[in-house]
Amino acid sequence: MKQSQALGRGLGALLGEIEEAYENEGVQQDSIVEIDINSVKTNPYQPRKTFDEKSLHELSESIKKDGLLQPIIVTEDIDGYVLVAGERRLRASKVAKLKKIKAIVIKVDEKKLREFALIENIQRDELNAVELAYAYAELIKLHEITHEELSSVIHKSRTHITNTMRLLQLSKETQDALVAKKITAGHAKVMVGLTDKEQKLVVNSIIGQKLSVRDVEHLVKSMKSSPDIQESKKVVKKYNFDAITESLKALGYKTKINANKLTIEFEDENQIEKLLEKIS
Repeated sequence: MKQSQALGRGLGALLGEIEEAYENEGVQQDSIVEIDINSVKTNPYQPRKTFDEKSLHELSESIKKDGLLQPIIVTEDIDGYVLVAGERRLRASKVAKLKKIKAIVIKVDEKKLREFALIENIQRDELNAVELAYAYAELIKLHEITHEELSSVIHKSRTHITNTMRLLQLSKETQDALVAKKITAGHAKVMVGLTDKEQKLVVNSIIGQKLSVRDVEHLVKSMKSSPDIQESKKVVKKYNFDAITESLKALGYKTKINANKLTIEFEDENQIEKLLEKIS
């Protein structure tokens, strides 16, 4: 627990470092510079995969009119820079066809590069539900902390974090439907625990029949209580045949085990008769 708490405090300190970088008061005394926009590579650890084109266009128009009010954060690379934070601003600036972009240059290692991308997006509420779930999971893995500890650091409820991360149990197809806004997070959470096939059926029903979350709750409940579904989900009991197979092997019999089936192979009728005698 002590280790987790220390890591948790380290994550909290990271939040302050991001703010310090924006305020130009970081430990490296970084200054705002103008750099070639094409020299900036995107952060390979960026959790955000989707960007609203309309929103980017609106931001690019604002940048054309008023300039980039908040610089991006980068770290130097062998052949240019790697983006630490501010991908939406970088993309919008490219849409605005800027040649140069304001940036704060800081020194970070690979781990912190990953953390900055995660924290910045969580702070700014720029991630969709699936991306947010992956971001939470990544931070928990990086810092070896609990949902409760992450909750206290990023000021989100533990229930919110846990429920959001449950979305990672959904099939890729269901997650894609959520990202594409064909279904809502409310719809998605109800489907956790269903098989991929069942999820596909529910997603198609939501899209085709415009089902509400309450409708989906009733649908999933009826599916789970369906005799056909229950029968398909029955777990085959596994038996331990070790003792009997060892005994048969000692008597010279060959056996094969497949799930709950034990097969005995006989070389001739004599072996069959001998086994029947022993059983009787």
